[in-house]
Amino acid sequence: MPAGPTSSVVLTGVPGLDELLRGGLTADRMYLIQGDPGTGKTTLAMQFLMEGRQRGESCLYVTLSETTRELRAVAVSHGWSLEGIELFQLAAADSPAAQDDYTLYHPSEVELSETVKAMLGVVERARPTRVVFDSLSEMRLLARDPLRYRRQILALKEYFAGRACTVLLLDDNTSEDGDLQLQSLSHGVILLEQLPIEYGRARRRVRVIKYRGVAAVEGFHDFAIRRGGLVVFPQLIPVASATFPNEPLGSGVIELDQLLGGGLSWGSTTLLIGPAGSGKSTLAAQYVTAAKGRTQAAVFLFEERLETFVGRCDVLGMGMSERIASGDVVVTQVAPGEMSPGEFSHRVCAVVNATGAQVVMIDSANGYLNAIPQSGAPLVRLHELLAYLNSRGVATIIVIAQHGIIGTAMATPIDLSYVADCVVLLRFFEAQGAVRKAISVVKKRTGMHESTIRELMIGPIAVRAGAALSRFHGVLTGVPTYVGTPDPLLSE
Repeated sequence: MPAGPTSSVVLTGVPGLDELLRGGLTADRMYLIQGDPGTGKTTLAMQFLMEGRQRGESCLYVTLSETTRELRAVAVSHGWSLEGIELFQLAAADSPAAQDDYTLYHPSEVELSETVKAMLGVVERARPTRVVFDSLSEMRLLARDPLRYRRQILALKEYFAGRACTVLLLDDNTSEDGDLQLQSLSHGVILLEQLPIEYGRARRRVRVIKYRGVAAVEGFHDFAIRRGGLVVFPQLIPVASATFPNEPLGSGVIELDQLLGGGLSWGSTTLLIGPAGSGKSTLAAQYVTAAKGRTQAAVFLFEERLETFVGRCDVLGMGMSERIASGDVVVTQVAPGEMSPGEFSHRVCAVVNATGAQVVMIDSANGYLNAIPQSGAPLVRLHELLAYLNSRGVATIIVIAQHGIIGTAMATPIDLSYVADCVVLLRFFEAQGAVRKAISVVKKRTGMHESTIRELMIGPIAVRAGAALSRFHGVLTGVPTYVGTPDPLLSE
């Protein structure tokens, strides 16, 4: 099967959708846009026609269920104007003084043949290169008989086959059974879905069910309806591997860099795992600010407020406020229920592409799971994002909070360890009458690292790491015992 259309294509005007279609819709064909009411079919159709208008094409919108006044209201809600697009209405006028472009009787009072004759009459007169029929449910009701309905759609297809015209048929899935007749007659089929969730915005997704002669991108892809129309978020495809710097990303803390074999590798993913309060976010921020002068960085916060995050980093001498003010660090706070997994991935990539950031911090995976509506495959979506960032040479740092504070039975909400190139474990332990923190590296694919366990101290004015805790046993369990003389521990 060819990778893309073999003849000329027309753009849909929907960001991201043409990417799924391998460049756009094959010109002079008939396509079916399916979806329940409210999924965005009318908005997509308007974007399709406005794209044609922008290119100087003649465009026609045939509405069998809405009035032209309603269509213009939808356009205004997006900040659009439908001037230059011909509207043909087959609905009752709102009043004798209605100013709709075309007004006939309601379709239920007109025979199907007369309705089709009226539609084709305006097509003959306007000679459009792009046509939208909205929606086919009215024609289905008029036909009453499935055979007659199929013949009428087939007649429409044959009529437009001899014309230089690309046609979109909108169908709202109101038939009792799945109607595969339209799909078999159409050159391509695009399905729009809206999935309700318990909290936040509904998740919307699009799927190219069929596209003759074109290997369209398969599967479901998230999309959103914003002021300005539909935006589709296609699956991320890793780019050609970038050239990575030889010198790793250091933290600015000598002992930490020794523990990690010099620092974090470019084009890799690092997980900071530990219980709440063990210093994961602060440690990640240490690497973000340590990149000053080398590259820009991007931070995505799910739980912590921006002011709290910046204030804590400034107290510890990281200069986060200055870096944000200079544009070296871009911080984005993600509100609960604000976006889908696909939109979040594209938001991250948009920041990386716009700023050239080579360090990305996501705090945290727990917040990602709770704040972003999921569909059962969160690990796949994160893996897709991480693979793309790695191919760009980005050093990605993800924070994961474990359940519990002390003990061996602390579970993680999602297992990303096999995806990560480096795993750093943080723990609390008790020693000399105080609760202390320990840090160790349990995995690093990209180079050597110490197998020791070091003490980590955060504050009062800096992040510090101590020597290896060689005379402690059981530190990672949170209940260590002394073996011989206690190691010297850090003090304030």
